[in-house]
Amino acid sequence: MSAQPTAFINARIVDPASGWDGPGALLVRDGKIADVRHGGDLGSLSQDIEIIDARGAMLAPGLVDLRVKTGEPGSETKETLKSAGLAAAAGGVTSIVLQPDTDPVIDEASVVDFILRRTRDIELVHVYPAGAATKGARGERMAEIGLMAEAGCVYVTDADRPIVDSKVLRRVLAYAKSFGVLVAHRPADPWLSAGAAATEGEFAGRMGLPSVPAFAEKIMLERDLALVEMTGAPFLVDQVTTACALETLARGKAKGLPITATTSINHLSFNELDIGDYRTFMKFDPPVRSEDDRQAVIEALATGLIDIVVSAHAPAPAEDKRLPYDEAAPGAIGLQTLLPALLAFHHDERIPLIDLMRAVTSKPAQLLGLNAGTLSKGAPADLVLCDLNAPIVIDADKLRSKSKNSPFDGRRLQGEIRMTLVDGRVVYRV
Repeated sequence: MSAQPTAFINARIVDPASGWDGPGALLVRDGKIADVRHGGDLGSLSQDIEIIDARGAMLAPGLVDLRVKTGEPGSETKETLKSAGLAAAAGGVTSIVLQPDTDPVIDEASVVDFILRRTRDIELVHVYPAGAATKGARGERMAEIGLMAEAGCVYVTDADRPIVDSKVLRRVLAYAKSFGVLVAHRPADPWLSAGAAATEGEFAGRMGLPSVPAFAEKIMLERDLALVEMTGAPFLVDQVTTACALETLARGKAKGLPITATTSINHLSFNELDIGDYRTFMKFDPPVRSEDDRQAVIEALATGLIDIVVSAHAPAPAEDKRLPYDEAAPGAIGLQTLLPALLAFHHDERIPLIDLMRAVTSKPAQLLGLNAGTLSKGAPADLVLCDLNAPIVIDADKLRSKSKNSPFDGRRLQGEIRMTLVDGRVVYRV
């Protein structure tokens, strides 16, 4: 049975795909956007329509998060597909891309099919698997990229494991290009990065933490972009976090290479000093960087050099985090805090709201060819209604993820998600 038609009135419509940020109204019927009015209302409405007065709240496309880890299959104590879906819905995220480093690794069509069938049964948000670029994500032998693409994977990556062998990555790029499949890769020199828990510098030295120089990211990115230039394959730079790597990225884009770049909300929001007294919930991979790097990444997002922001959602139970800093598991949950954390740059007047929303809606959707990220008539009704100015205090214990390892715990933000719709179904409502 179809959901009741719903009309949103008195909303601030923010639709990066059309370039509109202003007052408006929108009608949802049969899971799709039936009408959208920029600067006006919907006129007279029939009595069967539920009318929601947005009272100036932002109505935008649901967020598309390209980098999400769960524990399912294999480590359901960290996160299940259902708990990740609940967290996404509560954060206004309507589409997520799962990383392939599960157990078993998503490196063949049967595992892709399992993920898709499982998430269809859950019926929360849209879930798209990424396939492993190499068998077992070990960087040695190319995985069955063509078969996984046919089964429904949206890009290939070895997630946090860099593909060290340049010949292997070249083959992956060339083969994926023949199938029109995007390849994503984390730029991190594995020898310089081995065992690192922090970014090399005065602070890491004082803390006595094993560290990695920022240039480890640049070195690998230089190699990667040379292979992209050689093969002409579309390429996703998975999390740029340093100023020196941004220089390489800018040169690659100036050459016209088919590259897109992401960064994480964590690297936009925190720097190395936030580690404080060995706060393991601030341990990420890649690690938090210097304040100069953070500011450079913010500027790169503002200018469009960085295209997309991801949550880098990586759940870890308390027993994996409450360890000595260099032994603790890296990563943080982020699905439910992505939007309010991103809105901090709007409230600080660093980046226009429509540009921030573009980086988490239309840009990732267009990159993967998803029918999402837009408020156009006839598009799926994947929506988020957010009170931009409502103050919130992040309480990790109340977040819907199964793990509670949030670096934003206790942080005061602005931006309360009031409602999330997926295909016109209300999947979250305060």
